Amino acid sequence: MSTQGGSTRTIAVVSAGLSTPSSTRLLADRLTAATVTALGDRGVPATVEVVELRAHARDLADDLLTGFANEPLRAAVDTVVGADAVIAVTPIFSASYSGLFKTFFDVLDTDALVGTPVLMGATAGTARHSLALEHALRPLFAYLRATVVPTAVFAASEDWAGGDRAGADGAGSPLADRVTRAAGELADLVAGRPPAAPADPFADPTTSFEDLLRGGGT
Repeated sequence: MSTQGGSTRTIAVVSAGLSTPSSTRLLADRLTAATVTALGDRGVPATVEVVELRAHARDLADDLLTGFANEPLRAAVDTVVGADAVIAVTPIFSASYSGLFKTFFDVLDTDALVGTPVLMGATAGTARHSLALEHALRPLFAYLRATVVPTAVFAASEDWAGGDRAGADGAGSPLADRVTRAAGELADLVAGRPPAAPADPFADPTTSFEDLLRGGGT
């Protein structure tokens, strides 16, 4: 595969964990580290920006009610929309993504993630919830027209036992193998695309059209 090496890519990590610390954030961190390593193996440097949705719960509710994103939420949205790839991880409740996770993607413009490579992850107390990745998350990102990697990563409580506990390397475990495979798939997509274009400064201008015609600036 040809790559667009050299230019630094930005990976946005969306974590919808509700506790601190959370297994959702732990899985997000594992996926992120593996992706950065896989990109490095392909000669592509990467930076990471994490969006913890827990910190924006009230902001998201206000946005739904008013249609207006405050500055912290706008910054989080811009981080995700402007990234070269997204790693999105949610806890599973009642066989689907969390309301907090869904609300964040509800406030994005429907065209915001078109073509963006996405790696999906989810956590739950039992493996019975694992199919939520396929019947809930994958259709969500298909609707947003993102490019989702084939391997989705689910971690139940038992997956963190033994070698997969935080602080242990976990090499060779089923969870570690899934993380490595999914990260490699995401890295292949990212390395094969040009870096994301910078945001259009005229997409949401703060200067009126009349002022621009008169040569006014911001």
